[in-house]
Amino acid sequence: MLADAYPFYLANKPESPNADLEVTDKYTGSVATRVAMASAEDIDRAIAAAEQASGPMRRMPPYERQVVLQHCVERFRERFEELAVSLCIEAGKPIKDARGEVTRLIDTFRIAAEECVRIDGHIPNLEIGARAKGYRGFVQRVPIGPCSFISPFNFPLNLAAHKVAPALAVGCPFVLKPASRTPIGALLIGEVLAETDLPPGAFSILPCHRDGADLFTTDERLKFLSFTGSPSVGWDLKSRAGKKPVVLELGGNAACVIDHDADIDDAVARLIVGAFYQSGQSCIGVQRIMIHDAVYEELKEKLVAATRKLVAGDPKNEDTFIGPMISEGEAERLKGWIDEATSAGGKLLCGGGRVGAMLEATLLEDVPEDLDICAEEAFGPVAVLSRFHDFDEALRRVNDSRFGLQAGIFTRDWYKIQRAWDELEVGGVVIGDVPSWRVDNMPYGGVKDSGLGREGIRYAMADMSEERLLVIRTKQD
Repeated sequence: MLADAYPFYLANKPESPNADLEVTDKYTGSVATRVAMASAEDIDRAIAAAEQASGPMRRMPPYERQVVLQHCVERFRERFEELAVSLCIEAGKPIKDARGEVTRLIDTFRIAAEECVRIDGHIPNLEIGARAKGYRGFVQRVPIGPCSFISPFNFPLNLAAHKVAPALAVGCPFVLKPASRTPIGALLIGEVLAETDLPPGAFSILPCHRDGADLFTTDERLKFLSFTGSPSVGWDLKSRAGKKPVVLELGGNAACVIDHDADIDDAVARLIVGAFYQSGQSCIGVQRIMIHDAVYEELKEKLVAATRKLVAGDPKNEDTFIGPMISEGEAERLKGWIDEATSAGGKLLCGGGRVGAMLEATLLEDVPEDLDICAEEAFGPVAVLSRFHDFDEALRRVNDSRFGLQAGIFTRDWYKIQRAWDELEVGGVVIGDVPSWRVDNMPYGGVKDSGLGREGIRYAMADMSEERLLVIRTKQD
């Protein structure tokens, strides 16, 4: 169960000036706990502390950073079920999915602990001509400085971890704004970090209102911004971030292509997970399912039957697969998109009902592709089926989107695999599985409106550090 109240963390220390933020149990709608909210003054103090911590963090030896990260791994393992239950309550995440996210949290910090002692430079050859004779070059990587992080509601632990762990690995102090709907996971990370010997000001974790959060973006003392969330917010933040580098992990309407030679039963099993795990609230959740004519009817029949068997209800129950969406308003929005699709001639294959924040797992077909439920990010338990005959046609339709995060392809044809990899305008192509698959060391991110830059520990560490050149001249006789 959750504590009655949680502090925020400012310059490594817990503070409880208020308990203004109500965090609800997303299934019952009742208030589960309260959290301290940071003011603009608190955020300013946190940024000042991070700036002061830049030197000590930079000078902290890699093995000492590794000790901090390893401590986190050990404590997360010890508090595994507590972390999972907190996710289940604050995010409405089915308990099995919640445990999966805790496992990924541990993986993310473990990978960072391994990578932090592998930060190597290189020696470029500068003697490219007579003018450079006797000159030698050496390059080291140095931390970029204080970082600003803004994390979303759908993976409160692991998407925060993908910002926090690389920063600690490379030696960057940070300020983190967790999502107001799901702040507990980040605060529990802060609770564990507070047990370590990080320099004062190394971290601050500050739930706050959007009006006070402007400093996370505009303050010039912050040298890097990483944001995960909606495209409209992300691109606006980038426009206001000034000179600092920005990494954006934004939305998607991921497509999955099932060719005629696919293993249908395997594809159905993976589509169920991709479309409906944690109620579809994933930016790489399967939203558009394109099926070859030759196997369309068979796959549709099996997919609809499997979808109807999914257990919906209290996410704390072990058998629950479909829990609530993050809010009743979000469920109502998506229900409106479903109704719009059926009014425009789309066929409802199963689902479509809503009670409060609970939206049934829903499949549609014959939906005009310009409607929101195809063209925008649904971010809920809904997927749209369509047919294709020619594989290249399917690839063109995957690309006919303003998003480009990941795509899944079920085919056994190696030439088609290569063509998909070459032609699809996405950050990642997953063969033999859904686009929703991810492990925490791979380069992850999108193109077009899906974002800018890549996450994944090594890639984030590169973004949070800079190359610094040393040139040594040896006098020539």
